[in-house]
Amino acid sequence: MIGVLGGTFDPIHFGHLRPALEVHECLGLRELRFIPSHVPPHRGAPVAAAGHRLAMVERAIAGVPGFTVDSRELDRPGPSYTVDTLRSLRNEIGSDGPLLLIMGLDAFASLDTWHRWREIPELAHIVVARRPGSSIPEHAAYLELAAVAESRSALEDRASGLVFFQSVTQLDISATGIREYLQAGRSPRFLLPDSVRRYINEHDLYQPDTEDPQ
Repeated sequence: MIGVLGGTFDPIHFGHLRPALEVHECLGLRELRFIPSHVPPHRGAPVAAAGHRLAMVERAIAGVPGFTVDSRELDRPGPSYTVDTLRSLRNEIGSDGPLLLIMGLDAFASLDTWHRWREIPELAHIVVARRPGSSIPEHAAYLELAAVAESRSALEDRASGLVFFQSVTQLDISATGIREYLQAGRSPRFLLPDSVRRYINEHDLYQPDTEDPQ
């Protein structure tokens, strides 16, 4: 099984990495691909340039078995629609291999606002990473299109079309908060990998009055 985790990663931090690792281990993924978005449809333009965000992801996951970075959204012009990315991946891996789109509970609850969201069940399963004990949205629109899987084996038996809720350790860390720390001259240490922190320092990213959305 191949997992996909998208985001602006501006910058990538432990709030992304720890849940990703737990999903990877709990579901026995062969590969988990981190896919930085180029032009995110649901939020403002990223602060750091695409090349910097890609480089930070590469440094963050270096040496982690099964973790890879995929630059296809950065290489593609226009908005980074998830459905286009999934279709591209499906064409690449074939029709039979399970493909898992990983997201948080908030994103899942608002999935019906995404571009061509009704096409997702034919392309991938969805794995919703959630805090233990958090409630599952019973009336999420997506559940009208996809059944809930009760086990990992159900995901392995089909290529797409299911929803699986995976409990993970969710860390209250945000990229916005990290950028605010840096803008204020405070250290983001222990919020993100040291390799990413060093890269930020080396390239003077997220410094006061130096943010460039291009």
